[in-house]
Amino acid sequence: MTRDPVAPDDPRICDYTKPQITALLGELHRRGLPHGLLWGSASAGETTLDGRILVDFGNSPISTLLNLLHLLRDLDRDEAWHR
Repeated sequence: MTRDPVAPDDPRICDYTKPQITALLGELHRRGLPHGLLWGSASAGETTLDGRILVDFGNSPISTLLNLLHLLRDLDRDEAWHR
């Protein structure tokens, strides 16, 4: 499935809260582990930019987290299709 990436200035990402981001990071850990993506120290950061909470793995915007999750979800869906 092809999706347009979430842009760092997408207004929808301003609504994410720290608990929601923490849950998304948990999903990133679970989905990324089999593919070698390890961010054990990633967390919802204390830093905000224009009302957006940054994810603390290099002060990335939430859009980076969402785009990674979209890719991993698509990868998992495609792998299940090929089995």
